[in-house]
Amino acid sequence: MFRTRRLRANENIRNMVRETRISKDALIYPMFFEEGENILEEIESMPGQYRMSIDRCDGVIKELLDAGVHSVILFGIPKHKDDVGSEAYHNHGIVQEAIRYIKKNFPDIYVIADVCMCEYTSHGHCGILKNMYVDNDSTIKYLAKIALSQVEAGADMVAPSDMMDGRVSEIRKVLDEKGYKNIPIMAYSAKYASAFYGPFRMAADSAPAFGDRKSYQMDVHNVREALKEVEDDILEGADIVMVKPAMSFLDIVTKVKEITNVPVAAYSVSGEYAMVKSAAKNGFIDEEKIICEMAVSAFRAGADIYITYYAKELAKCIEKGIIG
Repeated sequence: MFRTRRLRANENIRNMVRETRISKDALIYPMFFEEGENILEEIESMPGQYRMSIDRCDGVIKELLDAGVHSVILFGIPKHKDDVGSEAYHNHGIVQEAIRYIKKNFPDIYVIADVCMCEYTSHGHCGILKNMYVDNDSTIKYLAKIALSQVEAGADMVAPSDMMDGRVSEIRKVLDEKGYKNIPIMAYSAKYASAFYGPFRMAADSAPAFGDRKSYQMDVHNVREALKEVEDDILEGADIVMVKPAMSFLDIVTKVKEITNVPVAAYSVSGEYAMVKSAAKNGFIDEEKIICEMAVSAFRAGADIYITYYAKELAKCIEKGIIG
């Protein structure tokens, strides 16, 4: 009789035959930067995460480096917002200045800049409004300006999260024209209009002033549409494609992995983090075991990269051999 339990007999053999392996190098940590000084404010909806001014980011980054996490993705909260989100592409915008500071003081950190407008517009939508509707073609011109300003500040990668049609090709064209042919683009390709984003919108002060984002983010019911979005982004020049959120869309991660040969990222979003934190606080779950299982599930589904607010904790779990 064939006994599958033979390969589960002890930790050594279990580790030897493990099918899904996780590396610290695959983890990306999101950071929220706010204009001002001496700010390190815990986000109410995301305990353990902070909105910070540039002068207070050293401790957070040192903790990441000590844990073995070397990649971050940056989000900005400006003081001034307007109809066109001008602070998003300002040469001295909050993200641009954060990029300069990190690259100067922590050259080992790989800096990814989120490219979007929702945190910067007075109306909270991800683009330029015309008749109360986000206009696709005018928006992508602004997104390219944002990406260029971030790369000029020193960003190693840009990540458009807006879900406008054609934005990857527009960004690629502008970056190439300006001599940044080697800067990769990680596209939020299958970004769903998800209820899991609620805590992020509190963190980034980016809730829409009216309506919702269902006219540009994806319907949670759809699968084939996600694959088309991924294929289009790759044809336009995306180097990495992303599925967001992670936990409720692992079927999409698997299907994306099956149809493409570029790296696939999964974003474990704020709602996932907040639910785990809340349940752990009430003693309902083992937080460490849960976050490890969630991470394993994303990689098992096909993710090559995992964006998570638990990056530091997961890296420590990898170090301890709990996962890996």
